[in-house]
Amino acid sequence: MPSRIRIILEDGEVDATLDDSPTAAAIRAALPLQGNVSRWGDELYFSIPVTVEEAPDARQDMAVGELGYWPLGAAFCIFWGPTPVSTGSLPRAYSNVNPFGRIDGAPDAVKAVLSTTREGEGIRVVSPAGEGAEASSLSSCL
Repeated sequence: MPSRIRIILEDGEVDATLDDSPTAAAIRAALPLQGNVSRWGDELYFSIPVTVEEAPDARQDMAVGELGYWPLGAAFCIFWGPTPVSTGSLPRAYSNVNPFGRIDGAPDAVKAVLSTTREGEGIRVVSPAGEGAEASSLSSCL
């Protein structure tokens, strides 16, 4: 069953919907997640304590706003534009990622929030039902 999450960054937040995949289920079970982001072109990613094998539908070519799990680096990835290995304007992962959801909302609004995020900034991923005080502060990530 699809479920919602909230991705909280220092300069904003976005909501996303997880799909029904085994990867999404593993990530959902690990919530809340927190870390410090790395940026690779128009991709944000951070390591998470989730281990999932490469899925049968794993791929490099992603859509704007799509979420992926990178099995080689155990990372949560958010794609919103081209990366250094893209051949056009669409996102392309370094190597295969397991798609597991997508950011809600208009692509321009998503880009406005994600594009201002800098390397090393804090990030939290929470279930909207469990956001409360734990979701409101990124100080423990920094």
